[in-house]
Amino acid sequence: MEAAERHWRLAHLPVVLGASAALLVVATVLGAVLGGGIGAVGAAAGVGLVTLSYLISTLVIAWADSVHPNLVLPFGLAMYVAKFSVIGVVMAGVAAQGWAGLVPFGWGVLAGVVAWIGANIWWVVTVHAARTGSGSAG
Repeated sequence: MEAAERHWRLAHLPVVLGASAALLVVATVLGAVLGGGIGAVGAAAGVGLVTLSYLISTLVIAWADSVHPNLVLPFGLAMYVAKFSVIGVVMAGVAAQGWAGLVPFGWGVLAGVVAWIGANIWWVVTVHAARTGSGSAG
């Protein structure tokens, strides 16, 4: 498969990172309004954690696909388990500390997941479908 045909692996990143950056701003402001400085930090940290974990897994899966398509499933599953394990451990650690920003942090994590997945879906349904012609009726 030629490099041009494989460009799709990371072509969605500007859209999902843009959506995550916009959410980071909104979450920080909303966290500040509802919970002060701790709320702002908590919400921003939640969005940031999800964005970073999804970005890393995207890069690892794209690398695996570039090496051999059969590596996508095992690396994808490993990244899925690692990603949600790290998020769970971080949230449990934050909860164990009794930090007042835990609730905004949790909302930030949830919003980050929804934004990243929603932006991915939007990109596949609109941009990618238009580029490949897969969205047209046949």
